[in-house]
Amino acid sequence: MESNKDEAEKCIQLARKAFEAGDKERALKFLNKAEKLYPTEKAKELLNMFNRNGSSYGPNRRKPADSTNGGSKPEKESSNAAGSGEMAKTYTKEQLEGVQRIKKCKDYYEVLGISKEANEDELKKAYRKLALKFHPDKNHAPGATEAFKKIGNAYAVLSNPDKRKQYDLTGGEDTTSSPQGRGFDFHGGFEADITPEDLFNMFFGGGFPSSSTHTFANGGARYSQQYQNNNRREREEERGDGGFSMFIQLMPIVVLILVSILSQLMVSTPPYSLYSRPSTGQTIKRQTENLRIEYYVSRDFKSEYKGSALQKIEKSVEEDYVSNIRNNCWKERQTKTDLLYAAKVYRDDRLRRKAELMTMENCKELDRLNDLFRGG
Repeated sequence: MESNKDEAEKCIQLARKAFEAGDKERALKFLNKAEKLYPTEKAKELLNMFNRNGSSYGPNRRKPADSTNGGSKPEKESSNAAGSGEMAKTYTKEQLEGVQRIKKCKDYYEVLGISKEANEDELKKAYRKLALKFHPDKNHAPGATEAFKKIGNAYAVLSNPDKRKQYDLTGGEDTTSSPQGRGFDFHGGFEADITPEDLFNMFFGGGFPSSSTHTFANGGARYSQQYQNNNRREREEERGDGGFSMFIQLMPIVVLILVSILSQLMVSTPPYSLYSRPSTGQTIKRQTENLRIEYYVSRDFKSEYKGSALQKIEKSVEEDYVSNIRNNCWKERQTKTDLLYAAKVYRDDRLRRKAELMTMENCKELDRLNDLFRGG
C-alpha cells in the first residue's frame, strides 16, 4: 500500500484540478482511483464534499441561464413529437454543433476522431468520450440519437479486427438506415452486431439513470439476442477445453503465491519492533538509553544483544522512530493544508474548523525530539 501513496497523491491533485475546472466525472474518477490506491482522509473529505454538494462543484462551473433575471435562454428541443405536451429539453450550442459534425462525417475514423493507425486503447478512449457526450440522456440537441448510433456503430465495426480489415479495404459512403428498415447505420455494407445502447451499457454498466427509454432500432432486440448467443457459445467452447486450459490460466497466480511464500521464509524477523507483535514473540517492552524511545523485543533478546550490539540496535530503533514521526508529521501538515485549501475554494466553514482543530500530535513529537537534539 505504501508504494501506491505517491500515485494516490497525484490522483488527488488531478481531481482537485478537475473540480476547479468543473469536470465532475473526471474529478470523481480520480478520487475513486486515489481511494483504491492508498486510502487517505484527504480523499475521503473531497469525496464526501463531492457527494454532499451534488452538481454544485468547482468554482468555475457555468450556471444555467435564468430567464427570470434577464439571462439568455438556451436553445431548446422538444423531447417528443410536436403536440405531445411534454416540457422542452434544453441543449447548448456546443452540443448542437457536435451533433451536426458527427452527422456530416463520411468515415468511421472521422466519426471517432482517430487515425487509421489507432490502436485498441485509443479506439476505446475515443468511444468512451464521445458516447458520454452524445448519449440521448445527456445530449438533447436535435439529431443526438442518430449521432449516438453512428458513434456506436463506428466503434462496433472498428473494434472487430476482421470487420476493420474489410472496412479499410472496401469502406464506402455512410447511410443512416438500412434498406430493410432496421434503423442501423451502415457504412459500405458494414452493420454492427450490437445495438448502440447495449454497447454503451457494456462500457458503463447501465448508462445514465433516466425515467425515459430510448429505442434505437426496430431490430435492436434481435441483434442484442444474437450477441448474447454468440457470447454464450464462446463460453461453452471455452469450458469444453478441459482442465488443462484452466490450469494454464491459473499458473501465473500459483507462481506468484509460491514466490511470495519463499520470500517470506527467506527474510529473517528483525530483532525489535516499534509496536508489540505477539505473532513474532516481540512483546517485552524496553526503552532506548538516549531518547527513551519504547520498543518491543522477544524474551531471548537480552541474552543475545549486549554492549556495542545493543547500542547499535537502539540506534536503529531511534532512527526508525524519528523517520516514522517525520513522515506522519508531513502527512498531518499536508492534510491540514488540503483541508484549508478546500475550505477556501468551496467556502466550507466545517472544513476550516476541522483543519483548525487538528492536534498535529506527530508534529509536536517531532518538535520535542528536535529540542532534545539541540539540547544534546
